[in-house]
Amino acid sequence: MSDLEFLDKSIRRVHDFPKPGILFYDITGVLVNPPAFKFCLDTMEKWCRELDINAISGIESRGFLFAAPLAERLGLPLVLVRKKGKLPGKRYSCKYSLEYGMAEIEAHIDDIKPGQRVAVIDDLIATGGTLQAARTIFEQGGGQVAEFFGVVGLPFLRYQEVLSPTPVRTIINYDSE
Repeated sequence: MSDLEFLDKSIRRVHDFPKPGILFYDITGVLVNPPAFKFCLDTMEKWCRELDINAISGIESRGFLFAAPLAERLGLPLVLVRKKGKLPGKRYSCKYSLEYGMAEIEAHIDDIKPGQRVAVIDDLIATGGTLQAARTIFEQGGGQVAEFFGVVGLPFLRYQEVLSPTPVRTIINYDSE
């Protein structure tokens, strides 16, 4: 079995979550499977080493699970992008649309540096709305998103168009199911 087949078998599909008509790709099966988790981290580490970056960013909450160990492996700072109301102090923020609603994310102003080049990591890339909002936040602070990474990609939701011209890489992609 290939690494991608092994990863695919680790990702649970949950129908009608968080609301009817949504197929949720649950990466918690990857987290309880150390070889699958290691494969994801190894892949993203390789991608990061190909880039000229000086920070890693993780999107709350499952993006943190991949971004934190990756930042440690690379010896880079970790910038957390959190849901509104979770961070104290001064923050940049951006509202955006989800596949199934609206949300707002924030990051500490002090964590984003002018000229900073960052790889932004999330567990799943669907419509691209969350990552587009993260890019806006980094631009507010004078930073730049070098690339977006995800474990799972849903290209049929056209995230590439939303996130262009920033490159996007995902480990495994799913067409509509």
